[in-house]
Amino acid sequence: MAERMLKFVSVAQGQPDKRPAAERSTDFDEIYRSFAVAQAEQQSSRCSQCGVPFCSIHCPLGNNIPDWLKMTAEGRLEEAYALSSATNNFPEICGRICPQDRLCEGNCVIEKGFESVTIGAVERFITDTAFASGWVEPIRPPVERALSIGIVGAGPGGLAAAMQLREQGYQVHVYDRYDRVGGLMVYGIPGFKLEKDIVARRHLYLEESGVKFHLGLGVGDRDEDGQIAFATLRDRHDAVLIATGVYKSRDIGGPGAGLGGIVKALDYLTVSNRLSLGDTVESFENGELNAAGKSVVVIGGGDTAMDCVRTAIRQGAKSVKCLYRRDRANMPGSIREVKNAEEEGVEFVWLAAPEAFRGEGTVSGVRASRMKLGLPDATGRQSVEPVEESSFTLEADLVIKALGFDPEPLPTLWGQPDLAVSRWGTLRVDHETFMTSLPGVFAAGDIVRGASLVVWAIRDGRDAAAQMHRWLKNTAPARAQAAE
Repeated sequence: MAERMLKFVSVAQGQPDKRPAAERSTDFDEIYRSFAVAQAEQQSSRCSQCGVPFCSIHCPLGNNIPDWLKMTAEGRLEEAYALSSATNNFPEICGRICPQDRLCEGNCVIEKGFESVTIGAVERFITDTAFASGWVEPIRPPVERALSIGIVGAGPGGLAAAMQLREQGYQVHVYDRYDRVGGLMVYGIPGFKLEKDIVARRHLYLEESGVKFHLGLGVGDRDEDGQIAFATLRDRHDAVLIATGVYKSRDIGGPGAGLGGIVKALDYLTVSNRLSLGDTVESFENGELNAAGKSVVVIGGGDTAMDCVRTAIRQGAKSVKCLYRRDRANMPGSIREVKNAEEEGVEFVWLAAPEAFRGEGTVSGVRASRMKLGLPDATGRQSVEPVEESSFTLEADLVIKALGFDPEPLPTLWGQPDLAVSRWGTLRVDHETFMTSLPGVFAAGDIVRGASLVVWAIRDGRDAAAQMHRWLKNTAPARAQAAE
């Protein structure tokens, strides 16, 4: 170990090469290039192999990071892939979009000045290499069970559960209202962070593993074209998992909030991603959701806001400003993403919140006031207070609201009044079994947790699948073993 590892004292931290801002801001390709084998081995060798791996502790999936870093440093890439994929269904995706600076890398024990191990880039490299080398083989369960499972939602939580349940031999059917697999990984996250062929590759893998997809089919309260009733799903399957995520955009009020040109972040990002996938979208063609030549103001400070500002740059906006009521240190989005956005020409207006929107029919400006940080509130974050007589106006032809997401009212939409929800509208589950108030109906991911990270959705999907397997074995033992 001493020969291969602990090289953080002699080898500097290195990220994959990043494309120059002037080049990358003209397209939607990923901005980071892949590691070469020698780079991945060298960066992995910086791991200190500490006795208490805080990187693993602070990974929602509990990935065995020091072990697969050591294997990578020693050139044992196929073993590294086997270990990394044992706890993570989509390491190549997490390696690209996880906020490592707040999770694994941010908790690396290597002291400041030497800097953390570049975990995310190595994780991505391992699985990309595995796919290219033919090491990723479709799931072939040792037994085929007669029981079928319906999963509502083809996002990361639903797909992770589908993989886990297929490995147990269940007949897995995934339903999604969109025409492609991936949920927000396809329609919410831009290609410069996650190119869509990476998600499509997993779709193909799951199909080859025997998972059946029913796309363009939403769930509702009745059977009709493009929709299946939730009651029908329950009749059709032995158990159902709800993994819809949360898609209802939070709104903002104030004078002028109804003006044209004020749009929701998800609508804006979905259109841009559809264009990247080759679709023709009228709301882009007519300029409604096209930032070209416009002064753009994005309201919000999370990763969705970062996706919007960087998309607007690529669409050729005249100027792009991000309006956020707290300061840089209190921003919920990834620090790395803020830096990338600034390099690409985004201007951040810190400690400022919108008061009103100006314009005649269509927005022409955002009136905002300066804010100051106060004492911590009930959540532990510093409260914000307006500074008196500090109003100012930002020019804006397009305002994008990136204020977060809330759950849709599923009990009403699906005609299931007995489907219990929390006071936030998320589905209420037994947190040990993941079962909802409806017998045989489970839920996982953002629809239970609230808007969160892809890695947490994967964790929840895996845990829910384990509980569904346990429940089915206990409630339907004869049928569960019927095909063994």
